[in-house]
Amino acid sequence: MGEIALQKQSITAEAAQRVLEAADAKAREIGVPMVIAVCDESGVLKTYRRMDGAQQLSVEIAQDKAYTAISFSMPTHAWFEFIKDDAPLYQGIVNTPRLVVFGGGYPIKLGDEVIGGIGVSGGHYSQDMEVAEAGLAALEN
Repeated sequence: MGEIALQKQSITAEAAQRVLEAADAKAREIGVPMVIAVCDESGVLKTYRRMDGAQQLSVEIAQDKAYTAISFSMPTHAWFEFIKDDAPLYQGIVNTPRLVVFGGGYPIKLGDEVIGGIGVSGGHYSQDMEVAEAGLAALEN
């Protein structure tokens, strides 16, 4: 009889906090109040910060960016390239709840395995990407 259980790894609370703090530092450096969400491998919130002055709608968007990145094991900005030339997919998929197709969400990987995700919202999506990338860099040290 084959195996009936799957083992998955998850980002630790300590690592999630390092990601959060590094992203927060970058947001402060560029002067844009952000919402930063770090989720576990299932898309459940692990740690979170809404900086003073960050927009209320960014709370949900940041969490959805992390969820999207985890769900498909790819950054949210990759979605637009994937769907832009496919009209039926473009028209249909963008209405999927929690799916975000612009930058600011990244999977957090250990090797090839997704162990979590980061979602950032509050600025232009290019700024959100910059802040999220700074958070990811904290795990490379």
